[in-house]
Amino acid sequence: MSAPERIPPGGVSPLALASDEARELLTGGELTVAGRIRGASNAVLFCTVAHAGRTAECVYKPVAGERPLWDFPDGTLAQREVAAYEVSEATGWGLVPPTVLRDGPFGEGMCQLWIPAADERDGTDAPDGMDAQDGQGGTAGAAPGGADLLALVDGDEPGPGWKAVGYAETGEGRPALLVHADDVRLRRLAVLDAVINNGDRKGGHLLPAAGGRLYAIDHGVTFHTDDKLRTLLWGWAGEPLPAEAVAVLHRLAAGLAPEGPLAARLAPLITAAEVAALRARTAALLASGRHPEPSGEWPAIPWPPV
Repeated sequence: MSAPERIPPGGVSPLALASDEARELLTGGELTVAGRIRGASNAVLFCTVAHAGRTAECVYKPVAGERPLWDFPDGTLAQREVAAYEVSEATGWGLVPPTVLRDGPFGEGMCQLWIPAADERDGTDAPDGMDAQDGQGGTAGAAPGGADLLALVDGDEPGPGWKAVGYAETGEGRPALLVHADDVRLRRLAVLDAVINNGDRKGGHLLPAAGGRLYAIDHGVTFHTDDKLRTLLWGWAGEPLPAEAVAVLHRLAAGLAPEGPLAARLAPLITAAEVAALRARTAALLASGRHPEPSGEWPAIPWPPV
């Protein structure tokens, strides 16, 4: 049995909050900075948020703390994180923790519900992860039930239940096969990443949570009009999309129509050209009926991959 989640005094479990309740708390609550998450490429602050007698933990990424990128306009990463959440919610898969854009102690920024990552390999919650790479806590790569989501294996075949990504150098200087689990949650995430054009899907951005849920974080480099897809989830490349994904893509296409509700929610967050590119990627996935393959014009795997 997993240890109980750590909940701040007077607080609520993040997994018990409905999406609209979480958004209300994140948007209207008083934000208090508790510390900085070390090792992040941008300013990432660990906070508590309190509203109407409820308290929860969250991550706050102020726009002022964003590091400029050569291929993304300055000051837009927080909006892209919120846009990724909106698309995730439209799929019905709930892969991205509740995320809002709000003012905070260091100005406007992204505020995202903190999801404790359950490490069921030893029956306890994973550490808080204040040395986490770019976002929330926990040990990435551990799936509920004890199976890893990502692994390096010897040989040329991934083995049953695994999908091959490619070869990587180990610490001993020998090549090993990088694989990921043939897991429906990861497959949904691969589809979401293809839709939002995620340029940085690393292993450290996967948060297995209690109850078998999988969340994904760090979506600042998304929605570019050029093909930027870089991911560790290439195992299904070229394979037919599952029926579930096709149904979700049809729903997204309807929401992304010029007068559609999803397009309206995204309009304040990303540019009209980026919304049009999102619409085009969704249509292209439906037309091909297959998971995308690396374009060859852009590095297919992020670095570092964790």
